[in-house]
Amino acid sequence: MGITTAAVTEDLAPTGTLRASINLGNPVLAQGTPSAPGGVTVDIAREVGARLGVPVEFVCFDAARKSYEAMAEGRADICFLAVEPARAAEVAFTAPYVVIEGVYAVPRDSDISAVADVDRPGVRIGVKRGSAYDLFLSRTLRHATVVRGEEGVDAFRTEGLEVAAGIRQPMAAFVAARPEVRLIEGRFMEIRQAVGTTRTRRPETVRFLRELVEELRSGGFVAEALRRADQSGDLVAPPESPGTP
Repeated sequence: MGITTAAVTEDLAPTGTLRASINLGNPVLAQGTPSAPGGVTVDIAREVGARLGVPVEFVCFDAARKSYEAMAEGRADICFLAVEPARAAEVAFTAPYVVIEGVYAVPRDSDISAVADVDRPGVRIGVKRGSAYDLFLSRTLRHATVVRGEEGVDAFRTEGLEVAAGIRQPMAAFVAARPEVRLIEGRFMEIRQAVGTTRTRRPETVRFLRELVEELRSGGFVAEALRRADQSGDLVAPPESPGTP
């Protein structure tokens, strides 16, 4: 990467501190508490701050939609979100640094046995409101109904829904603790996690973020940060093909 210019620093961290919006509701990407967050997103934010030569302030939330809103409203300078068309009008994304899977869980005696069986009339799917999989399923389902809650698995349990949707790692833990529930084999989506900033930033600022994230992804920084957080290094995103949005 080239040397970061003062103009990029001023554009991305206008207060003199890089404010990073962190979603503690995704345990793959962030762990800990608002006063002491950790995980791959925290490590990436610290590295961005180090390259800019500014301190980093973590603005922590329990849901992706709140993290997104903080940046959209000017309370954060960068965020860590799944790349989704519904967000792209406001967010300039880097290429993904991590790819995680969206999976379904169902009651053990359910007749749903495959991902393709879910999208049919009468099937209600519990999702976390404003999550990447909420946005994806709301956009792609033709027959099944999305039921939003603070946590998709809570809506699934309290409302007796047919399906719960979520990220593979916490969903696997949810199922492991409940013999009456099972995971559906396979995934219904890939969740491509990227760094984002507002589209009001200068082109050179967005380019700086994109080049830095690619350096961290390809150079092993992301894999090592995942392992330090007891997450699999296999979650590192593959290189993007030319022309990939």
